[in-house]
Amino acid sequence: MRGQDRSRLIARHRLPIVAAAATLLLATAALAQMGPEELVGPTPPSEPSAAEPLPRWVTDDVRKMRAYPEQPPVIPHSIEGYQLTVNANRCMTCHKREFTQASGAPMISVTHYMDREGQMLADVSPRRYFCTECHVPQADVQPLVGNTFVDMSDLGVGKAGDE
Repeated sequence: MRGQDRSRLIARHRLPIVAAAATLLLATAALAQMGPEELVGPTPPSEPSAAEPLPRWVTDDVRKMRAYPEQPPVIPHSIEGYQLTVNANRCMTCHKREFTQASGAPMISVTHYMDREGQMLADVSPRRYFCTECHVPQADVQPLVGNTFVDMSDLGVGKAGDE
């Protein structure tokens, strides 16, 4: 009896392995049938090709509407040539709390002055110091991926308390 149970157990474990091997074999055969253009594009990788020009940044200084709550605001001005290193952050010369009145720039969020535990710090948190990890300048280009997002207010959902 014990031998029969063991053979069933081994047979049960072989099925997924055989299925995975068959899938791998079919995928390899499909890749082998593709032509070289389908894998690397029209220009062979060893030949130089001209890069597309970089798009111009939107630099109108107009604040953009955010698409969703908690979205980091986009940068509405040029940051070309800004230094963002461990020792220097040009963004802070205008957006740091003590400089906003003179510069007229919006102050960075108070969350940037908090550590991971929510404790307030005297200076910007090291994890929030590199602005371009979350904030990006905008270019007037077509999106790479289509978007069908619809805001709740456009769906006709009423506000709390509306009858």
